[in-house]
Amino acid sequence: MQVERKEWTLEEYVHGGMPTSRHLKLRTSSMGVSEDDVPDGHVLLRLHWLSVDPYLRARMGSQRDGLYFPPFELHKPVTTFGIGEVLETKHSSFSVGEMVLNTVAPVSEYCTAAAHALRKIELEPDSGVSALDYLSALGIPGFAAWIGITVIGDPKPGENVFISAAAGGVGIVAGQLAKLKCCRVVGSVGSDAKVRLLKGEIGYDDAFNYNVETDYDATLSKYFPDGIDIYLDNVGGRMLEAVLNHLNTRARIPLCGMISQYNQAWTERFGVRNLLNMVGKEARMEGFMLDWRRFGEFTEEMAGYIKQRKIVSKHEIYRGTESFLESVRSLFTSSNAGKVIIQVSEDAKA
Repeated sequence: MQVERKEWTLEEYVHGGMPTSRHLKLRTSSMGVSEDDVPDGHVLLRLHWLSVDPYLRARMGSQRDGLYFPPFELHKPVTTFGIGEVLETKHSSFSVGEMVLNTVAPVSEYCTAAAHALRKIELEPDSGVSALDYLSALGIPGFAAWIGITVIGDPKPGENVFISAAAGGVGIVAGQLAKLKCCRVVGSVGSDAKVRLLKGEIGYDDAFNYNVETDYDATLSKYFPDGIDIYLDNVGGRMLEAVLNHLNTRARIPLCGMISQYNQAWTERFGVRNLLNMVGKEARMEGFMLDWRRFGEFTEEMAGYIKQRKIVSKHEIYRGTESFLESVRSLFTSSNAGKVIIQVSEDAKA
């Protein structure tokens, strides 16, 4: 049996700015979906949900710059994290009908994946955990937030926590984790609607629109009269520089990402000029990648928070694989709130 599928490929590396239809192409092809089409040790999946994250932009360039992710191969599928349903299987660990997380899912409707790239997920009606949670609070954004806030930030009750890109997939979870540790939490976002979201739905103590309050140094004096103890940096650039003027002694700065810098060559990026503050304040700035040795610890803790409704997620849903380019570009324009996810089909299981 054959099905027609659409699949995004990278046709030209992005050397500056955002990806366009020149770089990314949507291809249509036929794919066999019978048992005979599945290699040994593999599983055939119908994809339901696909994750769209800022790090994908880094992999669309030809240089291992900053994040040190290997670039996508030209003329090959772009891959991400996805949730899919098993249609056929040639591995004893998986059964037809099960839902799985695919760590190398192509941006497509169907795929064949090696069993080692898959993890079963449970979608029990009364569990309180949805498929979307596995791509947000219980997935990579939540894991990044947990490492940044809980592990590196090590928050203490009463401390002042600042989070940039606070209405994104990482920021929404990070703020709630800091609140669970009894901290005062303020976020920066790109619109007034996002300010209302953070304060009204997510539980931030305060938030500001950086496109309105553009003097970052004065803005941070306003929102942090007693200084900043933890800054989870998702943007870099001018905001990071401003934060360094407002650190408390022994402040911690977990570096999660620098989305304001991804679309520029490193020679064109903003240079932080006041790093001497790190010395005088005995502060610690630490970049991090995901430590998979702690993933089990994270999932146990986060699943408990989700089931108790102590952590909630916000999702920005795009419809159909055709929307991939639009959804990637949205990450850099402040046009979305929450974790960006593609719903592949109308009957996707949530």
